[in-house]
Amino acid sequence: MKKTDLKLNVKMNKIRGQGMTEYIIIVALIAVAAIGVFRFYGNTARSQVAVAAASLGGQNAAAARTSVTTNADSATREGTVDKRLGTYEQGSR
Repeated sequence: MKKTDLKLNVKMNKIRGQGMTEYIIIVALIAVAAIGVFRFYGNTARSQVAVAAASLGGQNAAAARTSVTTNADSATREGTVDKRLGTYEQGSR
């Protein structure tokens, strides 16, 4: 193997490593954003799935619909609260 081939191989490995690092950072940012969204809307989504499952199963889904409405209203109220670093956790209790 020539010395120039070895340098080229090392350079290509660095480029691949940089691409993988960027990919990992993007995936981490998406995960953090998803956690934030599910913190506010997770109960609503879970309740909506319960309504769909109950309806498909032929059961009465009225109680589940009430739960969906309650959770959606709670998420809407929580989303409109002005939060700052000093008061972030106080609004979610």
